[in-house]
Amino acid sequence: MSGFDLAGLLAERGGERYDLHARHLNHQLPRMLHAIGFDKVYERGEGAYFWDADGQDYLDMLAGFGVMGLGRHHPVVRQALHDVLDAGLPDLTRFDCQPLPGLLAEKLLAHAPHLDRVFFGNSGTEAVETALKFARYATGRPRILYCTHAFHGLTTGSLSVNGEDGFRDGFAPLLPDTAVEMGDLDALERELARGDVAGFVVEPVQGKGVHPTPPGFLRAAQELLHRHKALLIADEVQTGLGRTGDFFAYQHEDGVEPDLVCVAKALSGGYVPVGATLGKDWIFKKVYSSMDRVLVHSASFGSNAQAMAAGLAVLTVMEDEKIVANARRTGDLLRERLAALTGTYELLHAVRGRGLMIGIEFGRPNSLALRGRWRMLQTARKGLFAQLVVAPLLQRHRILTQVSGDRLEVIKLIPPLIIGEAEVDRFVEAFTAVMDDAHNGGGLMWDFGRTLVMQAVANR
Repeated sequence: MSGFDLAGLLAERGGERYDLHARHLNHQLPRMLHAIGFDKVYERGEGAYFWDADGQDYLDMLAGFGVMGLGRHHPVVRQALHDVLDAGLPDLTRFDCQPLPGLLAEKLLAHAPHLDRVFFGNSGTEAVETALKFARYATGRPRILYCTHAFHGLTTGSLSVNGEDGFRDGFAPLLPDTAVEMGDLDALERELARGDVAGFVVEPVQGKGVHPTPPGFLRAAQELLHRHKALLIADEVQTGLGRTGDFFAYQHEDGVEPDLVCVAKALSGGYVPVGATLGKDWIFKKVYSSMDRVLVHSASFGSNAQAMAAGLAVLTVMEDEKIVANARRTGDLLRERLAALTGTYELLHAVRGRGLMIGIEFGRPNSLALRGRWRMLQTARKGLFAQLVVAPLLQRHRILTQVSGDRLEVIKLIPPLIIGEAEVDRFVEAFTAVMDDAHNGGGLMWDFGRTLVMQAVANR
């Protein structure tokens, strides 16, 4: 018997977590966490909450960047994984057809009846890579269009359709793909007219800044693309599986039927990485056109039994517990209550989003005293005020949130889809307290702001 003892190992060395990370992993992560006061020690998680060693609870409004759609350790998903491990299945033989991938594909496709087939990989960026390859092969064309400020992943192919220079810098040459402004149909048509476009990949709600596509844009883009024999690719890695109050976010707009749809994150149940690319039959049949091409696109861990079991359990829970309806109802409540505060706080400029994907945007105030403080932060580095709000939400109110993107004055809320009115109350009360402090010149908050300014200046 092996002497491995997980509980003993964590008890003995769990306290070294930040030092271990600094020595052996991305050394900038612990440095950043220390700088902004996020260097907490969480002991356990369940549902929409974490607990620290002192037994204090923390409300999770981040959901692991959207992975924890059902919260942490949902009992149905957890049991499914116990069951699949206990079953001792002959997994990943590579030369048979296990039932679980087919069953999960069937269940996923029921939510997108215009699509026919699924490829299972291991992550969101892999799902996007699959879509890019399939679109190029199926159309025989090289170029993909994407939106400015888009985020589709960080591997080289998906990085080529990433609309943020900060992620792309230093990794060239990338694929010869082209950005267009979201909502600009004229720019889209100009690029399509060149005759070399395989497809257009788009987030129905852009994660960076939380910007939904303009009304009618997806349907009009689809018509243009099909007229020019190109494909519409919906990146639903973060927006899919109920996040926006429909199963897929593109379903908010009538008549939109993407040719390829990418999903991941919440499909995992928070346990086993999984990505999926859903597509039309003719696309898959072009890619896998003969037995010689049976492995032309594959993934070593794709369709593994643990991931498939987790995905099946997630979709079952979503149906049984009416998760999509809850996301729509709770998201509407949270967004409405936050939007009602825009008339009270001059630093609060807008609240937008769909379902439980909400952006809170801050902007230049009118009063003289607040303008001076705002200018101080903006001069040092744009985006510091949003961080100034995120920090006390965690440190004083034990609520975990995130700034929506580098140099953006936007907080993004993507909590577990299981939250309800109690969590809405807790967040709104805490956010109101932080806004009161900011507008009343609260010393601790602005002192922290000066610390961030000094750090930003030092890092230039």
